Amino acid sequence: MAIPERPLRAVRDARPWQPDGWQARPAAQMPTYDDPDELQSVLAQLSRLPPLVTSWEILTLKQLLADAQQGRRFLLQGGDCAESFADCNNEVIANRLKVLLQMSLVLIHGLRMPVVRVGRFAGQYAKPRSGDTETIDGVTLPVYRGDLVNGPEFTPEARRADPVRMLRGHARSAMTMNFVRALVDGGFADLHHPEYWNLSWVEHSPLATEYRRMVDGIGDAVRFMETLAGEPIASFQRAEFYTSHEALLLPYEQAMTRQVPRQWGWFDLSAHFPWIGMRTAATDGAHVEFCRGIRNPVAVKVGPSMQADHLQELVEILDPDDEPGRLTLIHRMGAGGIAQHLPRLIEAVKATGRRVLWVCDPMHGNTEKLGNGVKTRRFASIRSELEQAFDIHAAAGTRLGGVHLELTGEDVTECLGGARDLSEADLARAYKSTVDPRLNYEQSLELAMLIVRKSGRAESVRDLP
Repeated sequence: MAIPERPLRAVRDARPWQPDGWQARPAAQMPTYDDPDELQSVLAQLSRLPPLVTSWEILTLKQLLADAQQGRRFLLQGGDCAESFADCNNEVIANRLKVLLQMSLVLIHGLRMPVVRVGRFAGQYAKPRSGDTETIDGVTLPVYRGDLVNGPEFTPEARRADPVRMLRGHARSAMTMNFVRALVDGGFADLHHPEYWNLSWVEHSPLATEYRRMVDGIGDAVRFMETLAGEPIASFQRAEFYTSHEALLLPYEQAMTRQVPRQWGWFDLSAHFPWIGMRTAATDGAHVEFCRGIRNPVAVKVGPSMQADHLQELVEILDPDDEPGRLTLIHRMGAGGIAQHLPRLIEAVKATGRRVLWVCDPMHGNTEKLGNGVKTRRFASIRSELEQAFDIHAAAGTRLGGVHLELTGEDVTECLGGARDLSEADLARAYKSTVDPRLNYEQSLELAMLIVRKSGRAESVRDLP
């Protein structure tokens, strides 16, 4: 069935927008706070705290995403499913940066283009859930919604929605950003010494030899370029990182939304790149209303249940002016459903004539629960969805411009398969996630190598007459 064309709007959406306008809309996935006065006191404090990011960083990222829309860059977005306050320490943060750096190194070397590095960190403290409560041994309590809202322990005290946690989340996000910036400015990402990024435990990985060969090649290339230039090249000494999280807890996002000198409009200064999840993507809902008014680049998670007209309406609401770099669509279909659902949604967006950045999230549609109740993901399914995504975009004449992954730099065993073929028995060794299973370092690096190989084949198919 043909997708109806929807013409571009000639003018900007004329509806007035204010940071609190979302409060008049239905708001899904919101916790219930039992003390309104305490909540307002916390939000007043938050609104006076320094921002976590700056408007010029946000606008720079938007331009980089515009380049990715045109096929001149590739987006690597990754990090924890849900950060925890307990993991705000130097080792976890440094390892998270290391895995993103090493993946980006593989992608730059293989794709022959710059990589935009966006971390799911410094704010990914809230998570959507399928229900408001959970019951264990006959006791029913509010569900755990991430450390920004409540605690994972199954007690009435821990599961209470505590607004003070927003202040703690802001503080830990600020500490994370401060450490990330210090590492980057201190040469942590210096391309002259990519060997410094190694994680010690990966020495035993089957991928180690291939990776070290790549590192040696990059080191030789850097030295060759500087020999030609006759001086060190400063851009080889640092790498930019940007932050992202799901804009889920709207009172927190509103408190961090500001106007800044010498710029028009409003910026959500809690992160560079907020996104809207599938459960909160109603066109008349609070989350879409909030995100339509901020100047940040925004993304929307797109699943198999989304209808073509729904997606077209989201595109019009969130990007009425067809602004380069403004809108990213992150599809998460599952390996078994992507061939059925992604082509029709690509055609729906093409019918609008809009520029979007297409990104594949091969994680969320492939989550399964084992017989013992443990959630996991199979590397084979993750790989399959990603490979199919490249092929489907190539066939449609569009471009897969990035990936969105849940991963960690720690030696966890949460996803089955990969280079060491982790089995169900291996999961008990180092399963640490409080919400969803993540790729470990080795699996993440393997996926980066897969992207390089698959992207090259997809480009060959797209270039055929």
